[in-house]
Amino acid sequence: MSSELCPQLVVKHRVPDTGMDIQRLLEFLKLDPQKAEDKGFLFQLYGIFLRECTDVDLVRRHLTCLLESSHQSCSQREGIALSVGLASTTHLEQAWALLEHMGRTRFLRWALPSPGSQDKILESSFLSASILLTRVLRPKYGAQNYKFTQTPELIQCLLCILQKEPDFLVTLCRQKIILVIVGLSNLRPSLKPLVKSRILQTCLQSVYLLPPTEELKSKSPPLEPAPDALYGKTERALNLLLQNFFLENPSMDELCFLLQHMERWLRSDKSHERKRAVQSILLLLQYVVDSLRLTEEATPSMLGHHIGLLTLLCRDKDKVTRSRSQQCVSLLLHLVVEQKGELALEFTPWNRARHFEVKASKEWGMKLCRMVKAFHRDLTVAQHTQLVLTLLHGLRSHSHLRCDLASRLLLMIFQDAGIKLEQVAEILHSLLQELPGIRFKSVQQTMMKATAVLGNQHTQEVVEVTLSLSHPLERWTLFLWRTLATNLRLARKVMTILYMKLKLRPPRELVQPTHQAQLVCLRALNTIYELLYTREYRATVRWAFAGLFMGLLTQLHYLLELGMVEGLSDYQEDILEDRPLGPCRTCLEALKGLFWTTDSWEVFAHVKLLDGWQHLECLDTYPEGVSLLARAVSHYDCEVKAILGQAIIFLKNNEERDNIVAILILTEFLNSPEVFQHVNRRNMVNFMNQNLKNPNQLVQAMSLQALSSILMHQKKVALLQSRLMELLDDFLQPEPKDPLGLMQILGDILHRLGDQSVGAASLKIAEHLPLFFEDEREEVRGGAIFLFGDVIHSGGKKFRQALKTFAFQALVPLLFHLADPCPAVVMKTKFTFLRCAILLKWEFQKELFSKLAWGRGLGAENDVFIYMVESNFGNYHQFLMQALTYLNSPHKNLKLAAMKFIGGMLQDYFTDLCFHLKKGDIRTLKKYLDTLRQDPDSTCRRFYLNLMGDITELSQYVT
Repeated sequence: MSSELCPQLVVKHRVPDTGMDIQRLLEFLKLDPQKAEDKGFLFQLYGIFLRECTDVDLVRRHLTCLLESSHQSCSQREGIALSVGLASTTHLEQAWALLEHMGRTRFLRWALPSPGSQDKILESSFLSASILLTRVLRPKYGAQNYKFTQTPELIQCLLCILQKEPDFLVTLCRQKIILVIVGLSNLRPSLKPLVKSRILQTCLQSVYLLPPTEELKSKSPPLEPAPDALYGKTERALNLLLQNFFLENPSMDELCFLLQHMERWLRSDKSHERKRAVQSILLLLQYVVDSLRLTEEATPSMLGHHIGLLTLLCRDKDKVTRSRSQQCVSLLLHLVVEQKGELALEFTPWNRARHFEVKASKEWGMKLCRMVKAFHRDLTVAQHTQLVLTLLHGLRSHSHLRCDLASRLLLMIFQDAGIKLEQVAEILHSLLQELPGIRFKSVQQTMMKATAVLGNQHTQEVVEVTLSLSHPLERWTLFLWRTLATNLRLARKVMTILYMKLKLRPPRELVQPTHQAQLVCLRALNTIYELLYTREYRATVRWAFAGLFMGLLTQLHYLLELGMVEGLSDYQEDILEDRPLGPCRTCLEALKGLFWTTDSWEVFAHVKLLDGWQHLECLDTYPEGVSLLARAVSHYDCEVKAILGQAIIFLKNNEERDNIVAILILTEFLNSPEVFQHVNRRNMVNFMNQNLKNPNQLVQAMSLQALSSILMHQKKVALLQSRLMELLDDFLQPEPKDPLGLMQILGDILHRLGDQSVGAASLKIAEHLPLFFEDEREEVRGGAIFLFGDVIHSGGKKFRQALKTFAFQALVPLLFHLADPCPAVVMKTKFTFLRCAILLKWEFQKELFSKLAWGRGLGAENDVFIYMVESNFGNYHQFLMQALTYLNSPHKNLKLAAMKFIGGMLQDYFTDLCFHLKKGDIRTLKKYLDTLRQDPDSTCRRFYLNLMGDITELSQYVT
């Protein structure tokens, strides 16, 4: 047999001697590359020589020369790879080291530059050598006995090649690279997770980013293999990589690690990318279910996240993706149950991905119900939490189908009582983050229902978590609060919890200034303040009115004790500012808002126009402010019964501030006869006697005052009535000696007697008081105007009509005294003017108060004028005739006010005046106007000249 035909003989007889034949072969193989096509046999022979050579140094030198030879020809590269592969069967360590050196020194340096500098020849040669090397390194050749420390570097070289592949398929290069990586990943030591992650990211991106098969066909050169066939082979290689990685560490943790790298593609906006990812996951899960049994008890929480991602694809636009994602969810749940060892007969329909295959006659809703029940039954709490968080994140999707599915599933999960106590906080935090990203109104509405269901089940926890999230004024935090008011019962539970949180007040000595803002009671206070102005809570606030009233009053006292008065005194109600309110100011504004938002604005206005709210800004004047507020509440019968009951409870508490607030309110209420419709007189006497022993001196003093109340001792009524009549006789004298003192005493008696047995006296006082409106002494004017406001409300129903007449007659004088030179008189006039409007039942009473309290300038004056005149249709001429008397007023402000009023009446109500005025009225009008003709003030003379034309015209029409 010829030696050319039997290389084994040549090796056997000649290689051990000198190795000269190897050198000659190498020199021959390094000749012109164009002739290399005929050298395949020589390359094989050369590899056999090296394999049989016992001189390690000689083998290393020859392999180095061989690898540094030309790689330009395809057959040359194949031959070199063949020689290296044959040599490595015996000299593995030397061949491996040289390949690693080549990868580090030549290939990695080449892989970094731009694509324009790619060396395709070197790339192809390196890939061929790597393929042959992996074939040699199979376990049957003993590769497991070696430790390959440079495997990650070699894999990195292959990944660089993979990254530079074009976005179309004409070769199986991708498949080969992935298969080589699969082979290399089986070597010792095992790849670190970071390397695995880099492999997965690169391989998945290289395969999934390829255009759809239809586009691949258009990009493929003619006469090349079909791109769908090429893609199929490449995809199988990728699936083999995933299975191989799992096989190295068959556990649920490893499965989650692999699924984690699929997340990007499951969220992709491109349908074909989602479809490919779901297909890969399905094949991996089928492999796991069919070939392995997981015995490890690890239950990674992230498995719930992956189930959630796949669940959201169950409504994908692509039919195949929908079906495969359902199968994936089924298989994952199967694995969870199987791992627990709980795979029972009732779970049989879930096996082999058939869980969601329901009959066509069943609705989609039935599928969702089965999914929700399976999630609740089979997943751990941590997994279930991750599932819910993933569904919440799915609410941000651009796809309406996916958002709708996420919201419906969340609603069903919450309705199924699938949320445990320990999940609430994390879920609510995530919900608040996701709400701003919801694009579809229907999804928002579904989430409102879901949140309400969650709030019903875990009200305490939901309120506590929502309180801790952020400032309640933020839009989406307020959205959560509004959601919790979708039904009245839940809203009441929420308000009750907030009220209880408001009462969590640590002792003053335990509260450090640096931690004041973190007090739970302050968070509850801020929230209550915002909810007062939230439409959904209006009915609830009315229901909780008495508790909130007492809670806010005591909270304000507590905050004043702590000295948290920043921004309290410099706050202006009529100026809108973005700066946050301080704690005391927030509490005071909440107390005001409680009346304003519950249609008890008269109480708010009563206190406001007497500067009563300012009394509540300081501990020294706080009792006076509470008493004034209680008087207004009693006067307008604002939840008196409920507040009375709360005050009695507060007076029994051990908290000093609770006792103070309660006794101030009770003492004031005992001046109203209606109070004993709600409480027994004898019980109240006993109760007040007990509080005479209260350690607080103010409580003792007010309890004693309450016991001395007229209503607690009916015999005092007759004595006080008698005293009233005596004082009334003195007051009705033409020139009483001390009118101011008399008015103060009369007002106090009227207040103590209430409206019982006072009616006739009220009429006399109301008739006489306007005589003092024009007194030169500002204290007397102010006292008369203020007492008039009290008197018209103290006559009872029997004399109400007569008192209305007096109120009507006082309107014009009161209107002009809004321009009184004394600010104190102006404030009291505003108070009485509003009380007249309330008694006469004007329209726009609330708007009138706003103008009186905060209006400035001519605009506000004109509005008040309009409210008054328009609320008294048919009485315009009476107002005009009343105004004439003030043209002779010694007070310039009142005189100017009268001129403005008369001018406005003649301009705006000329036709009505023509109809109602008489000839005698015109003569009177001219008489008063003539006095202005010679007035030293030019304004008066100018007014006379401007008005005479109107008077002349008016006289022509008046009959």
